[in-house]
Amino acid sequence: MKKLIYVIAFLYAFTIQAQDNTEFKTQTIEFIKLTGTADAFNNAISQIGAMVPEDKKEAYTKEANGTLEDLYSQLADVYMKEFTKEDIAQLVVFYKSDLGKKLASKQTDLAQAGMSIGQSWGMELSQIAQKYSN
Repeated sequence: MKKLIYVIAFLYAFTIQAQDNTEFKTQTIEFIKLTGTADAFNNAISQIGAMVPEDKKEAYTKEANGTLEDLYSQLADVYMKEFTKEDIAQLVVFYKSDLGKKLASKQTDLAQAGMSIGQSWGMELSQIAQKYSN
């Protein structure tokens, strides 16, 4: 009887932990989508799909959209290693705020501008390095 109680307690604890992890992953995926990533993925699907003939575009879009669930799951795993459940909850609250929505809507433009600035800076550093390598 004692062993049965231990087994039941273990299974209960395991079930609670699994449910907690599922909720954590669900909230992490919500956070990822709130950051504007969903728009970026949808744009990528559209841009890459531009080369698909019109008569096959619907099938392409359906299959491409079918890959998103796994993609979000993999990204959530990455975030879940770096942030706690409480961190993610706070981030969700932020990204649902007016400021968070504004940041999410500007994220792609900011990243592109930052990459352009970084490339220019890298070229400048290369010139400086070249000057000293002679």
